[in-house]
Amino acid sequence: MGTLIYDGADGFTFDDRVLAHLQAVIATKLRRREGFLLIWSDRTGGTEPTLRSIWLDPSISLQFVFTHNRLPELNREWLTILTEKANGNAGLMLEDELRAEIRQEVPEGSYRDSRAKKQAD
Repeated sequence: MGTLIYDGADGFTFDDRVLAHLQAVIATKLRRREGFLLIWSDRTGGTEPTLRSIWLDPSISLQFVFTHNRLPELNREWLTILTEKANGNAGLMLEDELRAEIRQEVPEGSYRDSRAKKQAD
């Protein structure tokens, strides 16, 4: 599990694969000087998940700390999905289903398939 350290104080844990994808998307947005909201369910505090959100802006200090000394391979489709979400008005909502697919805990395409079905409705 890697850690996203926000503003030098709060650390939030994510799987290294998820964190690597977040790092790529966040770095691109901040390089363009674009702030945005990151939202996710945090399951580290107890039995019930806590909905967390942080505002990401070029003026806020961020660190990405990975468990391993090599970055996981990035998947272009996941980067596209995350970037589209980050560019939306609601911010980057990192759903549990997408996180599970990125962690390779569910078959690849499951989240994308459900997303395509929702868009078709």
